[in-house]
Amino acid sequence: MSLNKKIYFASDFHLGAPSPEKSRERELRVIQWLNEVSKDASDIFLVGDVFDFWFEYKHSIPKGFSRLQGKIAELTDGGINVHYFIGNHDMWVFNYFEEELGVKMYRDNTDFEFGGKKFLIGHGDGYGPGDYGYKFIKKVFANPICQWIFGWIHPNLGIGLANFWSGKSRSANSGSDEKFLGEENEWLAIYSREVLTTKHYDYFIFGHRHLPLDLKVGETSRYINLGEWLNYNTYGVFDGERLELKEFHN
Repeated sequence: MSLNKKIYFASDFHLGAPSPEKSRERELRVIQWLNEVSKDASDIFLVGDVFDFWFEYKHSIPKGFSRLQGKIAELTDGGINVHYFIGNHDMWVFNYFEEELGVKMYRDNTDFEFGGKKFLIGHGDGYGPGDYGYKFIKKVFANPICQWIFGWIHPNLGIGLANFWSGKSRSANSGSDEKFLGEENEWLAIYSREVLTTKHYDYFIFGHRHLPLDLKVGETSRYINLGEWLNYNTYGVFDGERLELKEFHN
C-alpha cells in the first residue's frame, strides 16, 4: 500500500432494481461515494451484484448505467485499481469492464495481502453449508453452453425475462436477508472458520448476505459482510492497519 492511501470495499448495489427511478437515484449515490473515496484510495473493490442483472451479448450490453461506467473509467485512468468480483446477479459479466474500463475481474474467492494483513475476498454466493438448490442453479448458469444459448435470445426478451426472475428472487429473500442468524449459524462465518483450519487470513470480506456484519471467526481473524446499498449504504475501508465497516451519508 502507498503511504496515506486506503483500500475500499462495497458490494450489492443491485443497479436496475426495483425501478429505473430508484436505480438512478442509487447510481448517483454510488458515484458520490466513489468521488469521496477516490481522494485517498489506492484500490476499490466492488464485491459483486453491482447490477441486478447483466448479460454481455457479443455486440451489445444492457442499456443504462453509463454514469457509473464513466466514473469507473475515470478512476482507472487516474491510476486507482478497481477490482470487480462477479456475483450471482451479474454472473454474466464477461470481458467488457476489463477491456473497456480497465477493471480487474475475478470469478472466485481470491487472496490478497495489504499492509502485512491477509485477505480472502469474494462475493460469497455458493459457499458454506446448505443452499443446494442455488448451488446447482449456479452451475447451470455458469455453463458455457447455457450462456451461448441465452446469447441467442433477443435482448428485449432475454433481459426482460432475467429482470423478472431477478426481482422474484430478491423478493423471496428480502425477509431472511434482514435476520441475523447468530455467530454460530451465519453460513459465511462457518465457511470462514472452515478455511482457517488449513490457512490463515486476517480478514474474510464478502457480499451477497445483504446484512452488514463484523464477526470474529478466529483469534485474530474477522469475517466482514459489506451489506448492500438498497437500505444500508455500507462499505469497508482498510487504512493499512485496521479495517472498519462504515455507512455512507451523502
